[in-house]
Amino acid sequence: MTLMQWFIFILIIQIIHGLGTWKLYIKAGRQAWEAFIPLYNGIILMKIINRPWWWVILLFLPIVNLIMFPVIWVETARSFGKNSQTDTILAVISLGLYNYYLSYAADVEHIKNRSLQPKTGAGDWTSSILFAIVAATIVHTYFIQPFTIPSSSLEKSLLVGDFLFVSKFHYGARVPMTTVAAPMVHDTIPKLGTKSYLFNDDFTSRKTSWKNKLQLPYLRLPGFEKIERNDIVVFNQPADTLLDMNDFTPARNYYKPIDKKTNLVKRCVGVAGDSLEVRNGYVYINGKQNELPDRAHLQFSYNVKPKTNQFNPKYLKSRYDITDIVYPTNAQYSNYLFSAVSDEALKKFKNHPNVTSIKPNKQEKGVRDPSIFPHDPAYNWNIDFFGPLYIPESGKTIDINLEVLPLYKRVITEYEGNSLQVKGNQILINGEVANTYTFKQNYYWMMGDNRHNSIDARRWGFVPFDHVVGKPVFIWMSWDGLKPRWERFFTTVSGNGMATSYFIPFLILLFGWIGFNKWKKRKQASS
Repeated sequence: MTLMQWFIFILIIQIIHGLGTWKLYIKAGRQAWEAFIPLYNGIILMKIINRPWWWVILLFLPIVNLIMFPVIWVETARSFGKNSQTDTILAVISLGLYNYYLSYAADVEHIKNRSLQPKTGAGDWTSSILFAIVAATIVHTYFIQPFTIPSSSLEKSLLVGDFLFVSKFHYGARVPMTTVAAPMVHDTIPKLGTKSYLFNDDFTSRKTSWKNKLQLPYLRLPGFEKIERNDIVVFNQPADTLLDMNDFTPARNYYKPIDKKTNLVKRCVGVAGDSLEVRNGYVYINGKQNELPDRAHLQFSYNVKPKTNQFNPKYLKSRYDITDIVYPTNAQYSNYLFSAVSDEALKKFKNHPNVTSIKPNKQEKGVRDPSIFPHDPAYNWNIDFFGPLYIPESGKTIDINLEVLPLYKRVITEYEGNSLQVKGNQILINGEVANTYTFKQNYYWMMGDNRHNSIDARRWGFVPFDHVVGKPVFIWMSWDGLKPRWERFFTTVSGNGMATSYFIPFLILLFGWIGFNKWKKRKQASS
């Protein structure tokens, strides 16, 4: 839906609410017209049901309101003496239309200053759980989201098994676009393996399905900083619009809403307005080699040939801080592929007495890799030699022709919602011949530090700002399989020098707080 369509939809809901509750407003000592005024009617209703006015805000928060609306329906019935289990069930399954029965058919009276305490233990538990979910959903959606590192693409900076807190407010929290979804889960409900949201994933029918009409347009709250070059960023993978996640060709046959695409974490090596090129695996921005923060360590793959069969790759992996090794499948003296070796590890490792040779496992310049963006025969790019290309910036205009079209076709059509046709040598955007194009939003170039073991922007291109989720700020826990990495507990993601763990200070504060509360309770009990 567009914002105007949502506005009209909300007005219709207000009319339905007014017609169903105006008599209840009168019985509660209010005026009939108060039931029809948007927002104001919610504030008055909170007074009628003896709940705080700020509950109205929760009714306008996507996902949270799915929990709050049934609560309000039940609370309204109970405010007029309908407390039975049957009344509760009818209020919920009727989607609030039970109010029409209370208004026009039932003989009810408003109960002023009614007790808000649940009458049963089960009711108390239900109330506590519901509001815990509401609070957690608000924090998860607009402030901080937990995230787990699943792959080694940012190895050394972020490790597999790191548990992060991702800030939503640094770049501005994105309002959920998918309005009907399970709270605090992403695209799949754990254990059940079923889709967690209401949406038609079939690309061919996404524009006509009633489910898709429940989507909100993209909205983002103001942030207090912009994405800077070399920031680590969590974002929704643009290529998750494809049926097969390993096929990054531009043909579309599957669709997911933006906020339900797969979450990824990469380093932003290029920001909007940059000219980016990859030379021999190294990123160059505006002609200069990109300098990474001191906590980041680039890694590449190397073919290693041993001298003897006493070669112990597992020992070398741990001794020289190498992330992964691909073992040979045949002879004893075959090459080993060390798939993630940093420059620091290479300096130590290359002089090992049992190593005959170490050769970088890099592709040659000018040799085309068909899996690399923009997936066009005219661009002989691969993971080690790529570009140059311009990263789109909001409001900036570029010349459009058949030569550069493969680079920006997906931006123009999929991310910015235009129709595009090619007729002979002419490019038509929204039915009109176009020689230039002005971008509507900023785009970013996300890559992994583990350059030969990272599925990143080199495969699927630009990341639009509306796909950005947030900024990782804190590692609260880290596990290497079943072994805890204590030194990484409660450490910051960004910063200079070695990361400092705040785990011990946290434990001191935690036990200090627990001890203070126990002392306070004992003092109150003795007084």
